[in-house]
Amino acid sequence: MGYYESVFIARQDVSSAQVEHLTNQFADVVTALGGKVNKREYWGLRTLAYKVNKNRKGHYVLFNLDAPFEAVTEMERLMRLNEDVLRYITIKIKRFEEGPSIMMCIKSNRDRGRGERREREYFSKRDT
Repeated sequence: MGYYESVFIARQDVSSAQVEHLTNQFADVVTALGGKVNKREYWGLRTLAYKVNKNRKGHYVLFNLDAPFEAVTEMERLMRLNEDVLRYITIKIKRFEEGPSIMMCIKSNRDRGRGERREREYFSKRDT
């Protein structure tokens, strides 16, 4: 079995509950064919770089899979057939990264940076 990282983008007009259902459906296919989903992350509704099938935004979901090649190809086949999935990509990796993905780290750093900036502006105005 190999290690894979897979990301798919669902349409913007699909609800978060439906995205969760899609995620569970794809994970069930992988586990039924002898694989294991080590991590799944919902990155949220994000703006696309360009319009895809008249969509400007999409729900991003990441999978870390420890699965045989057949399970991954079946999951990709189902993604290709599903009308709610705009794009998907699966890559083979040598090992899994520990902790949250880089997208989750960027999101948390961005939120933290805004608070620090506000504090700096507040204290610099107060000192003058």
